[in-house]
Amino acid sequence: MDKVFAVLVFALIIPLQSVFAQITGKQLVPPDSEIRRILVERVGDQNQSVGIVVGVIEPSGRRIVAYGSLSKGDKRSMDADTVFEIGSTTKVFTSLLLAEMVQHGEVALTDPVAKYLPAGVKVPERGRAITLEDLSRHRSALPRLPSNLDVASNPLNPYASYSVKQIYEFLSTYQLPRDVGSEFEYSNFGAGLLGHVLSLAAGKDYATLIQTRICEPLGMHSTAIMLSLENICSRSSIRRAALPCIQYWMPNPMLPPPLRTLAKDRPPVANGTSFLEGFCPPT
Repeated sequence: MDKVFAVLVFALIIPLQSVFAQITGKQLVPPDSEIRRILVERVGDQNQSVGIVVGVIEPSGRRIVAYGSLSKGDKRSMDADTVFEIGSTTKVFTSLLLAEMVQHGEVALTDPVAKYLPAGVKVPERGRAITLEDLSRHRSALPRLPSNLDVASNPLNPYASYSVKQIYEFLSTYQLPRDVGSEFEYSNFGAGLLGHVLSLAAGKDYATLIQTRICEPLGMHSTAIMLSLENICSRSSIRRAALPCIQYWMPNPMLPPPLRTLAKDRPPVANGTSFLEGFCPPT
């Protein structure tokens, strides 16, 4: 997962460099040959990954540079059609979904989380109620992971068996260690709860909401919560520790399940770059 995240960070830096270059008149985005040299160094010389795909957005268009193989046991080359599980970057999509629903008047940032949960669920409070904005900004005072999650039982897919019932049980018994909104604390549980609550508010499952409200409007037709096993295995292998393709994390109510995406959707549109270009369009 760290390797995938590192690739995405690099992909985020490049469009920002492009914008800066427009302002200063200096070209900061390296050519393909230089990007490839860096990838060869990271993958081959420093052995930091088995493969990396980089997407570049710039005024002249988009380009993809790739180097490496699908896994240690699969030497097929990576390219623009390689499937990645983007892990915690999916949280950005959840917050974007929140913003979209706020814009359409379906929810409000200040809405208490409890407003959308069943009446029997007790949401912990301290100072004030936890709001949707608190979950999105990781200021809810909820922990990174719930105490009733047994990660050791399935380390390759730790959230697979965590149920809605367990979410509600944890919320109803947890005591917040500080006032809501007083500090930042990264919370996988809080982000997952936000996705669950937005699904309840919209009356649709999380995967459908992400697909219809974010991916389809941005033309990200090869980005989805679930891809067919045939699609996954024929096009890639999981990047996380070079595990077999069947080890993709499966959806469950605990966390918004991680999105799977291609570096490039269809020429010349790239999925990862389509999402970034929505926020940082080249001009």
